[in-house]
Amino acid sequence: MSILVDGNTKVICQGITGTAGSFHTKACLEYGTKIVGGVVPNKGGTKDANGVPVFNTCYEAVKATGADATMIFVPPPFAADAILEAADAGIALIVCITEGVPVLDMMRVRRTLALGAGKGPRLIGPNCPGIITPGPKGKGCKIGIMPGYIHKPADKAESKKAVGIISRSGTLTYEAVWQTSNLGIGQTTCVGIGGDPVRGLNFVDCLVLFNADPQTDGIILIGEIGGSDEEKAAEFIKAHVRKPVTAFIAGRSAPPGRRMGHAGAIISGGEGGADAKLKCLQEAGCYIAQSPGDIGSTMAKAMGL
Repeated sequence: MSILVDGNTKVICQGITGTAGSFHTKACLEYGTKIVGGVVPNKGGTKDANGVPVFNTCYEAVKATGADATMIFVPPPFAADAILEAADAGIALIVCITEGVPVLDMMRVRRTLALGAGKGPRLIGPNCPGIITPGPKGKGCKIGIMPGYIHKPADKAESKKAVGIISRSGTLTYEAVWQTSNLGIGQTTCVGIGGDPVRGLNFVDCLVLFNADPQTDGIILIGEIGGSDEEKAAEFIKAHVRKPVTAFIAGRSAPPGRRMGHAGAIISGGEGGADAKLKCLQEAGCYIAQSPGDIGSTMAKAMGL
């Protein structure tokens, strides 16, 4: 099984004719994702470079194709409106790849969609690599910018076991995937939740789903300095999760007050430091990877492989 997406997911791309939208739509199509349409105002009735039909609005796209997910490559000043348009059209899963979306815009999105209150659509991002459920054409689904070839479903993995991966960092997600694949461990679904301070799905949201998935044998959680998401995740893991969890926190050497990488990766007011996060996760029973190069081996040890 998987979470959120699978081979039946029908996807549209908002901003499909732009450079990034066109490039990554092609990569998703080659992976086997069912890209059924794109949305670009005033270009309705045409087709993109990949032969995908283009619509003027999300409403038109959903009505014509039955799409239930969207991938957003709209420029930052217009990304929030693109998210709200997708939600208004009834799209259940919104994946916003766009980086640099203003925080105030995302606060408006979060308030409008009642994100975090168990209502409305599910939003991944912004400023994220997206989501992928590995599998052959027709069974897998890649919505985002991740390299599809490094992922393995459980039935193609040597151990026949698979992990779910949740990460605030795109590149560390790929590193965790590459390491686990090389160690004979597959992945059910990998979710890059993004590194912005105001975003959609968080660690706990994904932990709930992975914890309930019978084919997810373990969970990898990759966090960063800043915010309190990791501490909340530790509380949930301690109370509810009985699967092995491996955690890594990026930014251990970052000085307080200086942003490192993502907009949300900053220690301020004495909160959000790596050591405090690691302590909470360790007390929750997580296996702690001491460096990015240890994520896969630590997960294998936690799973008894």
